[in-house]
Amino acid sequence: MAPAPDNTQIRGHSLRSGNIIHPGSVESPPPAAEARDGGGVYRETKHFKKWFPWLIPLFVVANIVVFIIIMYVNNCPRNSLSCVAGFLGRFSFQPFKENPLLGPSSSTLEKMGALDVDKVVSEHEGWRLITCMWLHGGVFHLLANMLSLLVIGIRLEQEFGFARIGLLYLISGFGGSLLSALFIQSSISVGASGALFGLLGGMLSELLTNWTIYANKVAALLTLLIIIVINLAVGILPHVDNFAHIGGFLSGFLLGFVFLIRPQFGWVNQRYAPAGYSSRSANPKFKAYQYVLWVLSLILLIVGFSVGLVLLLRGVDLNDHCSWCHYLSCLPTSKWKCTTQPVSCQVEQTGNQYTLTCSNNDKSKTYSLINPTATQIQGLCTQLCR
Repeated sequence: MAPAPDNTQIRGHSLRSGNIIHPGSVESPPPAAEARDGGGVYRETKHFKKWFPWLIPLFVVANIVVFIIIMYVNNCPRNSLSCVAGFLGRFSFQPFKENPLLGPSSSTLEKMGALDVDKVVSEHEGWRLITCMWLHGGVFHLLANMLSLLVIGIRLEQEFGFARIGLLYLISGFGGSLLSALFIQSSISVGASGALFGLLGGMLSELLTNWTIYANKVAALLTLLIIIVINLAVGILPHVDNFAHIGGFLSGFLLGFVFLIRPQFGWVNQRYAPAGYSSRSANPKFKAYQYVLWVLSLILLIVGFSVGLVLLLRGVDLNDHCSWCHYLSCLPTSKWKCTTQPVSCQVEQTGNQYTLTCSNNDKSKTYSLINPTATQIQGLCTQLCR
């Protein structure tokens, strides 16, 4: 049989890094001081009650269930020549050379809803901006993100309740996906780290907007800033989608001024004072600066999301307008490169012999295959080009 050349285009995936260094419990505001009037004492208001955290654990369970479903769909034994942990059957993992995180293939992630800018723009699959934050590249990626989510998210849900923290998490994840799609358009992207960075951003803005009611505020601020800088610095490593981190952080930072604002203790004491208690002066519920930050943040969020969506749907690549921005996601060194070009192979078939030649590095290898699937060819090409 005459050789039949063919070209296979394959794209790798960027991970929203799970290497989140998380803060310990940032000191909560001290309880309102007991007010006394003629020896009478009234109890602390319930405004700052602790909520029972159930939504964040539910998010963790949902991510784990989604990963199990993805591995079932991936079915490594059927679509690859070799698998890691083959005793797991169709739940076994792709070869380490293809996916070192113990996970599925890029094609499976793309099928299940990974962020693919071409599909978002050309095929109007905008839902990928949301679904990608529920997918993970492998077991290591999943565990790192979920442990961080439990540590950070549960503390916030206890303080502010499931509604506000749930919205903060979801909207921040969307913001991370949006910024990622505007800068990383040659590969797919998955992970919940954009939403996780949104929680970190929310913690920072919550500290700032409620500044007057915190004790040890400077120490808490410095600690939180150091943690955020370290986590963003991890994002300059290759194959990590730092734009999702930055987008999620900025979204969460602005959302914190909107969702996590607390009333002043003076107003709380006055509101819940016992009958007959009189205050020398009426206390405002919020400080003037809190109102200003609330309005400005809401405006910036609406404008930012609107402009970002318009640019994305028009197919704009912000790298064309910012020559240095790509360094925010990957900083090339002598140890690694930051190339994101799609992996492609030329395939020549002679009977059951398939010769793959990687277009990226000119490596070539012949495989003996019987009616291979497109997914098998893609997996072999990915291994050959790495």
